[in-house]
Amino acid sequence: MRVLLDECIDEALRHAIVGHNCRYAGLKGLTNGRLLAAAEKAGFEVLITVDQNMQYQQSLSDREIALVILVARTTNLDDLLPLVPDVLTALEVLKSGDVVRISNC
Repeated sequence: MRVLLDECIDEALRHAIVGHNCRYAGLKGLTNGRLLAAAEKAGFEVLITVDQNMQYQQSLSDREIALVILVARTTNLDDLLPLVPDVLTALEVLKSGDVVRISNC
């Protein structure tokens, strides 16, 4: 699966998303809607973010991309890494328009 990490996530997390083509956004300054559109245009199937509001600000029902929202104590890599096993499980079943929240809080 082609996975895009939002710029608000430590780029090193992509190395833990094994078995998938995971890239770092590097799309600084794009609003959520434009970020989703750019990700879709680039062929990404999933966007991983820590933005808790994106699912409420953007409708994904008509999108060709899924959204994984990580919820941890902080956005530091050490707090996000324990979520990776659940992320990998979710990536196996996600389809376009899905939104999944993965939390350890």
